[in-house]
Amino acid sequence: MISLRLYKSFKNAAVPFSLDVDYEIGDEHKNVVLFGPSGSGKSLTMQCLAGLVRPDSGHIRLGGRTLYDGQANVFIPAQRRRIGYMFQDYALFPHLTLLQNVAYSGTGLWPWRVCPAQQERAQAVLERFGIGHLARNLPSQLSGGQRQRAALARALNAGPELLLLDEPFSALDPLLRERLREELLELIAGLTIPAVIITHDPGDVDAFAGSLILYDHGHARLVPDYTELRRGFGSPGHCLRHLQEQAAAAGCPAEQAF
Repeated sequence: MISLRLYKSFKNAAVPFSLDVDYEIGDEHKNVVLFGPSGSGKSLTMQCLAGLVRPDSGHIRLGGRTLYDGQANVFIPAQRRRIGYMFQDYALFPHLTLLQNVAYSGTGLWPWRVCPAQQERAQAVLERFGIGHLARNLPSQLSGGQRQRAALARALNAGPELLLLDEPFSALDPLLRERLREELLELIAGLTIPAVIITHDPGDVDAFAGSLILYDHGHARLVPDYTELRRGFGSPGHCLRHLQEQAAAAGCPAEQAF
């Protein structure tokens, strides 16, 4: 289970923004989607989860572990959170081979300090995702689908308890997006850990969401069972618009909105 109560304010920024969210994600659904327009707080929430940004107050709990508690002054650094992060642009090191990229995530060491056993582990992860034969290639020599698999392999090589995926298809054309969405869905289905996916594409919500979190202007509302609600609508867009309108009309906290 993931329990979040986050407040983070950027009052002195060029465009002031505050994130104020409070919700719990149970274990009944493996995949959770954060959906909303750009600038609504989705990526900031994920950065707080990963330990890349420290909230001003609140708490973050993953399973039985407290990763952040403002009142108790607890803040577990990113490298100790056991969270895999697949960045929007994949963020592969361009000067490192695929094997070196993946090995780095499991050790935090640059290639010349990675031992043979760690290299073997990284190679095994690459083989698992069907790109072991590309281990010595640079990211620039990979296709879009291969880079996506490489980024996922790197995120998983450290043995995370949670996988975060930030807009994995936003920079792709529609046809490639559809194909890679299917590939990623198949890869995630084979994992035993939960995944949190950020998107503003209704197609991604339809493909991945068990639970859904709607974001808007720094606030979030929980839809505990999106798949059940979705059956009553002809398209994901219609369903999501209905949920957004319902939440806006209710004007109540996330846990009471639906």
